[in-house]
Amino acid sequence: MEHRGVMEIDVRDGITIIRFDAAAISAVEGLETIAHDLRQLIGQSQPTKMIVDFSHVVFFSSQMLGLLVDVWRRLKDCGGALVISGINPNLTRVFRITNLDKVFEFYPDIESALKALAQPADD
Repeated sequence: MEHRGVMEIDVRDGITIIRFDAAAISAVEGLETIAHDLRQLIGQSQPTKMIVDFSHVVFFSSQMLGLLVDVWRRLKDCGGALVISGINPNLTRVFRITNLDKVFEFYPDIESALKALAQPADD
């Protein structure tokens, strides 16, 4: 497990897990660091399956949505998948309002997300 600021990175069974341990993710500098670290991780490790866990987060800025879409696209372009776990109901509303609830899959916790990503893809 690796800690990078407010972000913790873990890999289980070939699935990269990104956990945020801050209640709020909104500072521009913090988001720039997270964006840099995630892009670097994707460039170096080239993960195909990723879980972004928001269990501890109660607020994030709209820039976080943009970053999630960017990471999702990068993984999708390589045949990968990004899912979200542990999201606060108030944050789920933000995904619905922006129609991003149609882009991402949501799971109540990391374990259920791991199980879903471990299933073979329906082709």
